[in-house]
Amino acid sequence: MRPYVYVPAAKITGELEPNGHRAGYDSGDPKTAILKFDSGFQTGVWECQPGGWNITPREDTEVCYIVSGRVTVTDGATGNVHEVSAGDVVVQPKGWSGRWEVTETIRKVYTHGFD
Repeated sequence: MRPYVYVPAAKITGELEPNGHRAGYDSGDPKTAILKFDSGFQTGVWECQPGGWNITPREDTEVCYIVSGRVTVTDGATGNVHEVSAGDVVVQPKGWSGRWEVTETIRKVYTHGFD
């Protein structure tokens, strides 16, 4: 059985642990920060400063809720461009590829590794 997880809002919006640069970035200076939850899945809060990178086909599905900031996400298969900001939910399915361009430091609550 996976553990019950409760994370208060102050922890979601509070300080995160610096985590270096976003791997594979090719524009900007996207330094990241993270807070992982002990949930049995890969779950936590992730923040990234402005910059861009391509996402090769995902190994698993990721679901995330955008807490703050802005990112332009381009779907590699369709070319559709989505302007994503606070309050939005994004689902990147297994096998998805595309591009993220963070235009305003973004913070998201995410989970993946469940499929």
